[in-house]
Amino acid sequence: MRLWHEELIKHLPRQQLLGQHRECCALRGKGWKKPHSTVNYIFNYSIMRLVAYHLVVMNEMKNRGYQVAEEWLDPSYCGKILGYINVSNENKVKVYELYKKGHIYKEHDDQYLEECLENLRGKNINIRGLTPDTLKR
Repeated sequence: MRLWHEELIKHLPRQQLLGQHRECCALRGKGWKKPHSTVNYIFNYSIMRLVAYHLVVMNEMKNRGYQVAEEWLDPSYCGKILGYINVSNENKVKVYELYKKGHIYKEHDDQYLEECLENLRGKNINIRGLTPDTLKR
């Protein structure tokens, strides 16, 4: 389980992009606050930050022509089992502000980007010309 560095989302191959969507769905549902070493940092924040990150993933999916279940676009949706939670309009606005601003998790720094690129290389996925320097914000 891993949240890819936000700057990598638009470059991920299909399998990793769709896998990231599944991870976000699981984390937004019953996986919230369930420890896992590679994503524990997200639990230091509101789940709304994860929703903003998930919007980045879903936007890329839509850009590639993949269908996204509309309910996931609602910040209050937590999956079929948990359904909808109460989210204030103020928090919904914050989600969209985070999404538009980018750099949602401070942990997604250059070192983490290199870790993610190394992880992809370990899967024989080399995204041509992609380095921390070429992805500078």
